[in-house]
Amino acid sequence: MIAASPLAALLPRAQELFDRLAGLGYDGVGITRDAYGKGETAALEYLAGVATESGLVTSRDAAGNLMIDLPDYRSGPAIWVGSHLDSVPRGGNYDGAAGIIAGLLCLMQLRSEGITPPQPARVIALRGEESAWYGKAYIGSSALLGKLDEQDLDSRRRDDGTRLADGLAAVGADLGRIRAGEPLIDVKNVAAYLELHIEQGPVLVARNLPTAVVTGIRGNIRHGTITCLGEAGHSGAVPRWLRRDAVFAVAELIARLDEHWRVLLERGLDLVVTTGIIATAPEEHAISRIPGKVDFSFEVRSQSHDTLEAFYHLMQTEAATIGRNRGVSFEFDRRIYSAPARMDEGLVRRLLSISAQHNLPTETVPSGAGHDAAVFANAGIPSAMIFVRNANGSHNPHESMELEDFIAGAGLLYDMLRTPL
Repeated sequence: MIAASPLAALLPRAQELFDRLAGLGYDGVGITRDAYGKGETAALEYLAGVATESGLVTSRDAAGNLMIDLPDYRSGPAIWVGSHLDSVPRGGNYDGAAGIIAGLLCLMQLRSEGITPPQPARVIALRGEESAWYGKAYIGSSALLGKLDEQDLDSRRRDDGTRLADGLAAVGADLGRIRAGEPLIDVKNVAAYLELHIEQGPVLVARNLPTAVVTGIRGNIRHGTITCLGEAGHSGAVPRWLRRDAVFAVAELIARLDEHWRVLLERGLDLVVTTGIIATAPEEHAISRIPGKVDFSFEVRSQSHDTLEAFYHLMQTEAATIGRNRGVSFEFDRRIYSAPARMDEGLVRRLLSISAQHNLPTETVPSGAGHDAAVFANAGIPSAMIFVRNANGSHNPHESMELEDFIAGAGLLYDMLRTPL
């Protein structure tokens, strides 16, 4: 039987916060909190107001992220608890926001009980974690750690073409320091980074686990747009041997990559491969037209850097071979790389120990999805994550996290904050 969470009394408050965020972000289909846009800013301002009303102290860092502290926040190495506020277009209400609300509830409970934690505790609501808006993931955390370059800042927003640099400037970020690659925080003052997040896959639901502790986060290599260029023609007049059909070329490439993926999985490698966007030009495509141009995306994820690089090289080799055989060419936009990350083994052990004390599962899982925790971990900051069970996947309007599971996971964070590292 699961022990009562130390935050059990705050379950109605959690429901209120999630309901209010859902109302602010609802787009008629799902939840849209656009990075560095109105949706994300509305959520940030709402949570900042809640924090202030609860007697907590809020501020904005030099990247535009929201910081929430106890009134007696002390300088020195602190435990940061956070996640991201933005969502994908027409996404769900819990992706990202659950981690911020969990941290906020922890600070509210510490204050109400008059507890001064052994080390300073801070909640950070990060902006721009999702790559859906600017093609770049982890923007808010990367800016904090001096990891955005000029190409990142020149990235364009998917819907209106706004440059990321302008989006950052609009929320008060210090573009001069960010552009110079200057870290906006002293990593020595971050003792640990903790993140609660919904699981975005089906493992916890399938295994009937309300919570689990994350061991590592997959990295990825991505291209937002790869263009296959062939030659348009009449579908009835050009025989196969004279065709330069871009669709068949792309289809062959994807099929070959799928077969390589299957073989590598049989060898025990950690790997997932996705083409999430594929399209002929809408102003030209027709049933009777051989397509001369196809745009598609590419993403490979793994917990191993070597596996990522090997599969990426394989993809390029296959594209070159298909290009020669079919008389087409492949043009690649900017390659985007996010490094895999391992969670801190000591923090993982502590979370498992606290889970046992709460009669929660002492189970570990890897994360297939990316999270800001990877950026902090790869900057040398000890990091750890808690997954909360969530039905129906994520990046869709049907995310379904039970509030009892959420409160149980938030209780693990709370005990991490009130005991010495």
